[in-house]
Amino acid sequence: NTKIIKPVNLYECDIGNNCFIGPFVEIQKSVRIGSNTKVQSHSFICELVTIGNNCVIAHGVMFINDLFTEGSPAHGDRNKWKETCIGDNVLIGSNATILPIKICNNVVIGAGAVVTKNINKSGIYVGNPAKFLRKL
Repeated sequence: NTKIIKPVNLYECDIGNNCFIGPFVEIQKSVRIGSNTKVQSHSFICELVTIGNNCVIAHGVMFINDLFTEGSPAHGDRNKWKETCIGDNVLIGSNATILPIKICNNVVIGAGAVVTKNINKSGIYVGNPAKFLRKL
């Protein structure tokens, strides 16, 4: 029952049941997306990302796996890339940028936020860099 709206670029990824993938989305290899998750248009989910169940990835969300730790891109050297793990019931607002981090369950990331550090406490996070705003 997963619905995929073309055009999309999906390859070697695992998408759960009852998901929605909007148009102009790219989901790269080894990405895992849980059931009942919605990925809206123009989002980019790079390798080494795991997204839980019942999540919403709004329009234009960008995931990053290369932190340019040596001052330049890793040029495909996967050993330099980092993983991102998104828990269950996470809503990520439009145009947010998610660096290689972990986000626990039951979190809302505000539109335009830049998540640079792990989020270990449920709640709402906003800003650049994203900071805790309040409990849900």
